[in-house]
Amino acid sequence: MIPLSALITSVTALAHSKVCCVGDVMLDHFHYGTVERISPEAPVPVVRVEREVSMVGAAGNVVRNLIAMGAEARFVTVVGDDSAGTEVGKLFEDLKLEDVPIVDTDRRTSTKTRYIAGVQQILRADHESPFSLVPEIEQQVIERATAILGQCDSLVLSDYSKGVLTDKALAELIFLAGESGKPVIVDPKGRHYARYRGADLITPNRRELTDATSMPVDLADDIVAAARHLIDRYDFGSVLATRSQDGMTLVTKAGEVHHLPADAREVYDVTGAGDTVAAVMAAALGAGVGVRGAAEVANVAAGIVVGKLGTAVADAEEVIWAIHHKDISNAEAKVLSRAQALERIDKWRHQNIKIGFTNGVFDLLHPGHVSLLAQAHDACDRLIVGLNSDASVKRVKGDDRPIQAEAARATVLASLVSVDMVVIFAEDTPLKLLEAIRPDVLVKGADYSIGDVIGAEVVKGYGGTILLADLAEGHSTTATIGRINRATA
Repeated sequence: MIPLSALITSVTALAHSKVCCVGDVMLDHFHYGTVERISPEAPVPVVRVEREVSMVGAAGNVVRNLIAMGAEARFVTVVGDDSAGTEVGKLFEDLKLEDVPIVDTDRRTSTKTRYIAGVQQILRADHESPFSLVPEIEQQVIERATAILGQCDSLVLSDYSKGVLTDKALAELIFLAGESGKPVIVDPKGRHYARYRGADLITPNRRELTDATSMPVDLADDIVAAARHLIDRYDFGSVLATRSQDGMTLVTKAGEVHHLPADAREVYDVTGAGDTVAAVMAAALGAGVGVRGAAEVANVAAGIVVGKLGTAVADAEEVIWAIHHKDISNAEAKVLSRAQALERIDKWRHQNIKIGFTNGVFDLLHPGHVSLLAQAHDACDRLIVGLNSDASVKRVKGDDRPIQAEAARATVLASLVSVDMVVIFAEDTPLKLLEAIRPDVLVKGADYSIGDVIGAEVVKGYGGTILLADLAEGHSTTATIGRINRATA
């Protein structure tokens, strides 16, 4: 098992990755409503539509996931000269993509329209032109992707069998990426995996794996055998087989096998989970994360996505929070992501609750910490503790710290009656977190002067107060570590 702190480091590395995505784009329409009666015209439910949402799907959803995880995305795809294609172009702008789709005047933009009552999808209608590109448009795809790939760290090919990824385009792009040492990740379709020969990673689901190999895939050993068959036959670097409720299996050319258990707490909708896996793997491998670590992160992200309705994405903060909660025992709903914290704080404010804030590493909790937290809690109605992440502690205090991982430190803090919320922050200082929370009281130890307290000017600027808590003498984490080292020397 990879240490959780290493997984979090892998997630933050995604923000430094630039990924070229090539593949089929679709326009996803969602019509949400309720069903209260059956149509008098036919025995079908009548959906009273209350909300409509449009987004880019298929390879477009890979791009949405890349952006949500903090990576920089470039996108090469093709749409028709129609209203749906125009809408896809506008959605590109909303995503702040610098690319525009290639327009094929003889093509219809692929569109999926879903009708959802409550959380149940009751109908899907598809419009598409599932035929290969004409040579002129095919060459435009190859040339544009070639130019973009030179600026990127990895290539993800998202194949939905709608014609954008022709055999020629696949062969040329996989070869070019291989020559330049850039990993190629393929989300495959169909039975003919010779088209993807030489890719570094393919991500079939269970059904796609059996379609491609004509081998059984019911048991874990069956999955491994089928994956090895593909690796041997088509020179793939690795196969990451997604297995729905059974998690994922990673098989590498070097002979490694890793079974990753499903990470979802509740499954609402598996739509788009494969896109999430492809996106995370592409960004992680492009950032230099090993294939095992990348798969662990992708597994967490997929678990988040299937817990949402519709073609959803997972963002970096959600993934980091979920990784924390793998190791947080339930001192419980007190340890929140930043987004969750702000939502709860908003409710507190509507109840006129006075909010306090303090922060620190809290590596080895001692009586001095307990005293400070108790004084801080006495000065407010709810006390929020900002906790430095492991990575930020190392930057601030050196490679030999922290002694305890952030999940353990958060659990211990959250078990205290004086602490109402713990939020882990990755920056070196809590300033951004403070600016988001806007506490009524900011608390630090009396070894600080008000002028040295980070965020003091911000808090005073909107009318908040600063409290310098009395220190319990004779207690410090550094001194405790020193005594331990001397005792064991």
